[in-house]
Amino acid sequence: MSEVLKIFLSMSFSGGVLILAMLLGKHFWKDKISRQWQYYIWLVAVLRLLIPFGPETNLMGRIYQAVDQAVTRTASLPQPQNAFEANPVYQSGKEQVKENVGSSAKEQPVLRLSWNMRQVLTDYIWLVWLAAALGLLIRKVTIYQDFVRYIKAGLTQVSDTEILDRLSGVAERAGIRRPIELCVNPLVSSPLLIGFFCPCIVLPKVDISERDFQYIVLHELTHYKRRDMFYKWLVQITVCMHWFNPLVHLMCREITKACEFSCDEAVLEKTGCDSAQDYGKTLLDAMAAVGRYRENLGAVTLSENKRLLKERLGAIMNFRRKTKAMRFLTGALTLGVICGAAFLGVYSVAEASGQEPGKLQVSDLNGENALPTQGEAGTHSDRYALMAEKYYEAGSLPLFQLAFLQLDEEAQGVWLDRIYADGDIAFMGAAVNLLAEDCALIPHLAETIYEDGDISFFSVLTMHMGEDALEDWLDRALEDEKWSFQSVLFKALDRDKELDEREQEWEEMQRAEYQAAGVTTDGKNYYYQGQLARIFLDIRANKSFYTLNMNPKGTVNIKIIRDADNKITGVAYMTEAEVTELFGNMSDDD
Repeated sequence: MSEVLKIFLSMSFSGGVLILAMLLGKHFWKDKISRQWQYYIWLVAVLRLLIPFGPETNLMGRIYQAVDQAVTRTASLPQPQNAFEANPVYQSGKEQVKENVGSSAKEQPVLRLSWNMRQVLTDYIWLVWLAAALGLLIRKVTIYQDFVRYIKAGLTQVSDTEILDRLSGVAERAGIRRPIELCVNPLVSSPLLIGFFCPCIVLPKVDISERDFQYIVLHELTHYKRRDMFYKWLVQITVCMHWFNPLVHLMCREITKACEFSCDEAVLEKTGCDSAQDYGKTLLDAMAAVGRYRENLGAVTLSENKRLLKERLGAIMNFRRKTKAMRFLTGALTLGVICGAAFLGVYSVAEASGQEPGKLQVSDLNGENALPTQGEAGTHSDRYALMAEKYYEAGSLPLFQLAFLQLDEEAQGVWLDRIYADGDIAFMGAAVNLLAEDCALIPHLAETIYEDGDISFFSVLTMHMGEDALEDWLDRALEDEKWSFQSVLFKALDRDKELDEREQEWEEMQRAEYQAAGVTTDGKNYYYQGQLARIFLDIRANKSFYTLNMNPKGTVNIKIIRDADNKITGVAYMTEAEVTELFGNMSDDD
C-alpha cells in the first residue's frame, strides 16, 4: 500500500476516534458549556483529519508500526522450494512425484500473476480514493454554483432608504464597516447570507417588523463576521477527503447544528438575555415563511430546518451568561481535546520510511529496509538518487525530502532544475527548505527563474535569501523595471512603506504616460477619445506586469501598444478575436 495512503488512513482513523470521543462528551457539556465553544472545538477534529503531522511518539504511530512489523514477519517466512515441501502429505512413488512436480510447475505462473495483480491493486488503490474525493468535491461546488445562480436570478435589490439605514445601524452595532447588500427573493425558505467576499443578505420578503428585521440581520451579520461560510467549506473539503469515514459525515451534521446554536448565543450576548423571548418569536416567524427552494450547503441561514427549531428555542430561552468556574472548565476541556488529538497522532513520515523516529532510513527498490554501510560508500549517492527518483514519481513529498537531504550539492542542483522545468512549486518549496540560507544553488536557480519572469517560483527562493542577496536582487529589479519582482523583494525585506510610496509614484507616472497617449482616467475608469472603456489592457513587453480593467458600462475595448523598451507607442481597439482569446465567449452569462 502507498505510504502516503497509510498516512492518510491514519489521519482518518485518529480523527474518527477523536470525533467519537467528542460525540460522547457532548452529552456531558451540551447544556453546561458555551454553544460557541461547542461549535469551534470541532476545528480540532477537522485539523486532525487534515494535518498529516503529529508528535514522534503517538498512539497511531505505534499501532501502525506494530502492524507493519507483523506483516513484515509474515512476508519473510521461508517459502516452499519444491513440490515435496508444497504438499502437506507426501505420497511415495515415482509417478506420483512427477505428477506433483508437473502440477506445481503449471500453477506457478498463475500464482505469480495473481500476486502481481494484487500488488498493482494495493499500490494504486489511492487512485480510487482520489477519484471519489475529487468527484464529490466537484459535485458540491457545482451544486453551490447552481444554488447561487438560482438565487441571484430572482434577486431584487432593496432600495428603500429607511430599510438600508436600519441595516447600516445593525451592521455598525455588529462591528462591520464594509457595505452589505440587502436583497429580496420570495423563493428562499428563510433569510440567508451568500457571498464569501461580497456578502449579500437575502430575505424572503421585506415587509417585516422592525424587531424581526434587527434580529434577522444581526444573525446573518454574525455569520459573516465569524466567517462561517469558510468554516463550512473547510468541513465540506474534509468530508470529501474522508468520504469513506461515516464518523466524518456525522461530524459535518453536528457542526452544521452547532453553527446555528452558537450564532443564536452570539446574538443574545449582544442584545442581552431579556431579548431571548423576542428573538425566539423571530425564529418562529422566519419558519412560517417557507419558499420553494431549500437552502444549500454553501449558504448560512437563520433557520436550517424545522426539526432543530424546538431545540434551538429551548436553548435560547435557557440562555445564561457563563460563570468564571464554567470558563475555567471550558479552558480545561479545550486543553484536554487538543492533547487528545496530539496523543492520537498519525502514522508519521519516520514510520512510513520503515525506521525508528529520529533515524533516517530509506528503502531500496526491492523494498528491503537498509542504510548504505561504510563498505557501500561508492554507491551511497546513487542509492539515494534512485530513491529520490522513486518518491518524486510517486508524488511522495515527505519521503522525497528524506532522500533529497542525503544527495550531494551537484545532484541537488540537478533536481532543482528538473523540478523547476516540471513546474512543481510544491516540490520546489520542499526541496529549497532543506538548503542553507544563501546556498550556492539558490543564486544559480534564481538567475534562471528571474530571466524567465516566473514570479511565483522566485518568491519561494526569496524566503531563503539573506538580506544582502535580497538587496542586490532589488537593485537589479529596479534597474530592469520589473515591477512584480520589486513588489516581492520589497515585501521580503519588510519595506512595505517604501513599497507603498513607489506604488503611488508609479501610478502617477503611469497616469501621465496614459494621458500622453490619449487615455484619461477617473478613479478606476479609463476613457479613450471621450468613450468609457469596457476593457482596458496594458501588458508590458517583458510580460512582468500588466494592467487589466473591466467596466460593464463601457462601450469600447482598448489596449496599450508598447515597444521592446516598454515605451507606449499607441493605443488600439481590441478585436473580437483578441477579447475571446483573453476571456472566452463574453456573451456567455457565466
